[in-house]
Amino acid sequence: MSTAMTVLGIVVFFVGLLFSIAWHELGHLSTAKLFRIRVPQYMVGFGPTIWSRKKGETEYGVKAIPLGGYIRMIGMFPPGADGRITKRSSSPWRSMIEDAREASYEELLPGDEDRLFYTRKPWKRVIVMFAGPFMNLILAFVLFLVAMMGFGMAKSMPVVSSVSQCVVPVTAPDRNNCDNAPQSPAAVAGLQPKDRILSFDGDRISTYQQLSNDIRNSFNRTVPIVVQRNGAQLTLTAHITENKLAKLDKYGDPIPNSQPVSAGFLGITPTTGVVPLSFSDSITRMTDLADSGLHSLAALPGKVPALWDSVVKGTPRQADSPVGMVGAARVGGQMFSLPLPPSQKVAAMITLLAGINLSLFLFNMLPLLPLDGGHVAGALWESVRRNTARLFRRPDPGPFDVAKLMPVAYVVASIFIGFTLLVMIADVINPVKIS
Repeated sequence: MSTAMTVLGIVVFFVGLLFSIAWHELGHLSTAKLFRIRVPQYMVGFGPTIWSRKKGETEYGVKAIPLGGYIRMIGMFPPGADGRITKRSSSPWRSMIEDAREASYEELLPGDEDRLFYTRKPWKRVIVMFAGPFMNLILAFVLFLVAMMGFGMAKSMPVVSSVSQCVVPVTAPDRNNCDNAPQSPAAVAGLQPKDRILSFDGDRISTYQQLSNDIRNSFNRTVPIVVQRNGAQLTLTAHITENKLAKLDKYGDPIPNSQPVSAGFLGITPTTGVVPLSFSDSITRMTDLADSGLHSLAALPGKVPALWDSVVKGTPRQADSPVGMVGAARVGGQMFSLPLPPSQKVAAMITLLAGINLSLFLFNMLPLLPLDGGHVAGALWESVRRNTARLFRRPDPGPFDVAKLMPVAYVVASIFIGFTLLVMIADVINPVKIS
C-alpha cells in the first residue's frame, strides 16, 4: 500500500508540474497572439513529440521529457547590422549569434514581416516575456490560498503532548539520555500530557508561540502555570531553568543549522493541530515565503560544495538542500505515503506545487539569457536607449540586438545544466528525506 501511495504521489506531482508548465507557456502564447506575433509552436516538455495537433497557425503538443516547455515566436532577434539573417562567420562565438538569429526566422512566411517579435514596442515585449513567470506567480498565489485558508497549516497548540524528564541541551549527542541530568521543570511541577495551558506567569495564553516566548524569556524564575485538566483548572508552579536551545524564527519554528542560544526551558512538547489561516495571515506567510525564496536563490552557489559532497562522499543532505524536479517528485511520493489524513496529504501536495510555481517565477525573472528575465532586461535596455536618444535629439539607435548576448546565454545555460545534473544525481542517490 505504501509503495502504491508513493507512486500515486509521484504521478500527481508530475501532472501538477505539467499543468504548471502549460500554464506558464499559456501566458507567453496569449500575450504574443494579443500583439499579433506569429507563434508556430506551443510545446509542453522537451525531446521527442508524443502528441501534437495544429490549430490555426500554431501547433500544440506534448513532448516526452516533462521538465520544461516553450513557445516558438518568429523574429525573436533583429537582422544583423547588414540586414542579413543567415550565418556567415567562421568564428565560433559569432556562429552562436548567427545560428540563434537564423533559427528565429526558420518558419518565416510571406506576410509575416509585420508579425515579428523584435518589431513590437519594448513594453509589449516585456509583457510577452513577463507573462509566463507571472502566470506561475498567480498559480502559486491561488494554490497557497487554497492550502492555507481551505485546508489549514500545521500549528503547535498550547496543549502538552509529552513531558521531558530531564534537562538536556540541544547540542547533546543523545537527547534521550537522562543520566546525571537534572529533572525538567515540567516534570517537577507535575505537568501531564493533554494539559491545556491557560496562563503562564499571569499571561493569558492563546497560542503556543506566545507560550514559547514567555518560557524562553523566564529562565531562572519561579512562575505559576494555570492548566486545564479533565475539565478542571489547576495551578502549578515551575522553576524555569536555563538551557541551550535551537534558535527560532518569527513563527516559532527552529532555524536550520543555526547556533543554539541560551533560553528558558520548561520541558514540554506541544500538540500539533491543523488550523486554517485568515486571508491577511496567508498573505503575510506568502510574503515571507517569497522573501525566503529570494534568499535561497541567492544562496544556491554556496550550496554547490555540500551537494558535491553528498554525491561523492555520501554526506547526508541538509533539510534546506536544493532539490530538482526528481527530488520534488520523490518528496511528493513520500508525502502520500506518510500516515496522515487524506486531506493533509492533498494540502501538502498543493503546498509543494505552490512552492514549485513560486520558484519558477523567481528563477525565470533572473535577468539572464536564456531565461525570460534576460529578454525582459533586453527590452527594457532598448527602451532606455531609444528614449535617451529621443530626449537628446540623437538618431534612433534601433532595436537592441539580444542575439549578441547568445554566447553569454550558452555559458549560463551550461552552468544551469551542470547544476541541474548535480542536483538530479544527488536526488537519486542521496535524496532529501521528510518525516
